[in-house]
Amino acid sequence: MATSSFFNDDNKDRLIKGIMNIVQSIARLLGYPNVEGMAYKDPDVTLDMSRWNLLETHKTQFPPQDIPNNLIETVLGTVPKVSEITRVIYESVDDGFYNFYVQNYKNTYFLPDWLSQFIQIRFNQCLDIQVLETFRDVLFLCFFVFYQLVSLRIALFWFLSINPYTFPWIYVVALVDWTDDVLQGLVPVVAGINLTATVTMGIVGSIGDSLNHLVFTMPFLPSEGEEVQMMIKGRMREVVIFRYLPILWYRYPIPNDIREFWYYERPDILKFMQESYKDLDIQFLPDQIVEQLNATKQLSNAIPATPSDITTHVSTQLLSTETLIHNSNELTNGLLYIPELVHNNILTYLDRLI
Repeated sequence: MATSSFFNDDNKDRLIKGIMNIVQSIARLLGYPNVEGMAYKDPDVTLDMSRWNLLETHKTQFPPQDIPNNLIETVLGTVPKVSEITRVIYESVDDGFYNFYVQNYKNTYFLPDWLSQFIQIRFNQCLDIQVLETFRDVLFLCFFVFYQLVSLRIALFWFLSINPYTFPWIYVVALVDWTDDVLQGLVPVVAGINLTATVTMGIVGSIGDSLNHLVFTMPFLPSEGEEVQMMIKGRMREVVIFRYLPILWYRYPIPNDIREFWYYERPDILKFMQESYKDLDIQFLPDQIVEQLNATKQLSNAIPATPSDITTHVSTQLLSTETLIHNSNELTNGLLYIPELVHNNILTYLDRLI
């Protein structure tokens, strides 16, 4: 009776109003009603659902379909590979040399901007992304192997004659059964059958398949992509294009190995960069060339002489000039005096004879 009387209409109203006051008090501390909460989309961007619905889906499957290409793969099987979205790289007089585009799918994935920037700045993964692609292939292979181990663990459950806790099956159990501890209590048991392994296969398959749709955008950030329409093989397709100057090459120094490649092997790229982005404070020359130019400039711009040094130098030059002129005059006068001296000596000698 006490419990039923507590939940009468008056108490319910008090409880609801009390909860409402608590929620409003917390909301005011967070800026309500001026701040109504997190925006679910950018108010300046309108989502064109009709255009979104026209996008195709990148169709893949996990595990990938086993299609041999030669006799060896027919006997031994094929190595699982990522069915990646192709990056089409192109050069243009207006756009530059490092432009590329990918077909825009509904299930295309990009790295977050902060992660892409961290990889490019800290690990210098700008143009040559072979290391990233290899890492993705290895990660895809790991998910594939684990998927097959979980599938084998489920198969062992149906063979009552096989004790999974004996050699060599114990290794499969050790590699897979830890998922039961992680998902314990989250996955229900249906008709006495533990569905943890099945759920694990679904999770691993989804993560592994997402690697098929992952696109690396180096040297650009994913947010620099533009969704445009492009005519490809006579058909208008939706693409995401990355072009012009990567924003990281403006915020941070361009890697020196790239600038050396421009200077020594591709001067046309260097010329394009210098002419197209001359208004930006960006260093396109390699560090070694910049140091040489600075050293040459320092030699050409040597410290000038002081005014006292200049006066002394000029005075010395003037004195030397005056001395030279005086000596020249004395020499000239001496030369002119020689004929007169000879004439006087001849006259004196004649007088003595007479």
